[in-house]
Amino acid sequence: MPLDRDLIDAVRELDTHELRRLLILARARLEAAGAIAPGDQARVSLHQRMVRCGKPGCTRCPHGPYWYAYWREGGRRRSRYVGRLLDEEPGTPPGGG
Repeated sequence: MPLDRDLIDAVRELDTHELRRLLILARARLEAAGAIAPGDQARVSLHQRMVRCGKPGCTRCPHGPYWYAYWREGGRRRSRYVGRLLDEEPGTPPGGG
């Protein structure tokens, strides 16, 4: 189920302290559900990716860039579309690096 746009906007407005509290809550919920091991420090990297739509005759491919999160799970590399992260210039990674 996709995240509600209002929820995503609310998370973007959180300060550092509130984000850490949210992270603690999310980690506790994931541990309780058995989705992650207690104390597991998941490494997630964010990358921009250009995507082909696959429509025949599209003259604007590839589209993007779109933000994706990457991590390892069960020995496999996983990815998930995360959408617009920050109000920033296209091509600028989060944190300005």
